[in-house]
Amino acid sequence: MKNRISIEQGDHNASVLRKEYINQLSACTKSILEEDAKYFLHQALSTPVMNALVKTEGAYIIDYDGKRYLDLHGNGVHNAGFSNPKVVDAVIRQLNDQLAFTPRRFTNLPSIKLAKKLVEITPGELDRVLFCPGGSEAIEMAIMLAKQVTGKWKTISYWDSYHGTGFQASSIAGEEHFLVGNGPMVPGAFHVEFPNYYRNPWGFTDREQIDREYLRQINNILKRNPDIAAIIAEPISATPVVPSTYYWQEVRNICDEHDVFLIFDEIIEGFGRTGKMFACEHFVTPDVLVLGKSLGGGVVPFAGIVTKDRYNVLQHRSIGHFTHEKNPLCSAAGLAEIEFIEEHELVKNSSTLGNYLLDGLKHLQEEYPIIGNVAGRGFHIGIDLVKDRQTKERAIQEAERIMYDCMMQGVAFKVIEGNIITMRPSLILTRDECDFILNTLKKAFENIK
Repeated sequence: MKNRISIEQGDHNASVLRKEYINQLSACTKSILEEDAKYFLHQALSTPVMNALVKTEGAYIIDYDGKRYLDLHGNGVHNAGFSNPKVVDAVIRQLNDQLAFTPRRFTNLPSIKLAKKLVEITPGELDRVLFCPGGSEAIEMAIMLAKQVTGKWKTISYWDSYHGTGFQASSIAGEEHFLVGNGPMVPGAFHVEFPNYYRNPWGFTDREQIDREYLRQINNILKRNPDIAAIIAEPISATPVVPSTYYWQEVRNICDEHDVFLIFDEIIEGFGRTGKMFACEHFVTPDVLVLGKSLGGGVVPFAGIVTKDRYNVLQHRSIGHFTHEKNPLCSAAGLAEIEFIEEHELVKNSSTLGNYLLDGLKHLQEEYPIIGNVAGRGFHIGIDLVKDRQTKERAIQEAERIMYDCMMQGVAFKVIEGNIITMRPSLILTRDECDFILNTLKKAFENIK
């Protein structure tokens, strides 16, 4: 259908339920939304917006009517909480030191300290760093590094993934929403299916058998394309789907055998989200780890890559020629964020309370047939809603109703692929707040009967 709005990446702003939700907001808030819609370019997933915020604090967002929402989305920046005092203080100190920017060809101690910290906390031989303004650019740098080092130019990535909106990032992402209408994209971008044990197309139940079928797709491409430079993926998908350790070990072996870079996009999953400091620690070490979002402390935009010393061979090229390559303000924020996560044991909190939340959701699954599947690691959780557990037909309308019902109760989250409730709360979440989430969902599921 012409001008159909994709729901792959999230809920869109043209639905009837969105209009009903906006209608119950105050006149003051509606006037702000009108001003926003008047001046910004309209986009299906952002503008016009659904509400206006006056404050973001800790695990919560607060609107102009004074209503607080426990935010289970946060665009992935609030691992240590919104407006984290340690991060804010670090930014203020950096501003007061009159070192908020360093021109290219110069360096500064804050950026060196952040780079050193990343080398210390990332796994394996990841010991070289490069920074940039945002995640899309970090993906570009990672792929350029792989192409330059290997001398090859094609890529394998996964359908329905999202890696940013630059041309190369969009090309490897494989989402219709960011591809159609742009003309020819970056060539050589092959796609395979991400291993999905609940929705595998063969109806298999044995996980290793499922893995082998998905791995066969990669091997088939490599047989016919010896010029593959990299395989790019989120180690755990955004929905999320958690692959087996066997799957990623086999992909790692394939990459080693064919001289292919393994690039892990942990822009969302890094810094404790999955119950480990980095999601790759559940599986294998990549050649390049891509970081972003919470790297800026939830205060400033910042991203980067961490890779191996043996790939430090491009002195004759510049793959990250960015104005803010070594921004001291962003670096101070990023270092403060990491230190706060470590000092307050937020990775452990993500693991412990993530398991608690998953257990609670599985109990709800026993009570409500609309819950087809619950999956995740740490505070990276997805609830697949279905009309029927046998057919697994996606409960798209129901998911949207549940989302707005929970918004009215004070819990905000995002729906992906039309029917999957995704939950990525701040890592500072408490057990009481986990109970609040579970009780809120229970009420919403009751209302959908």
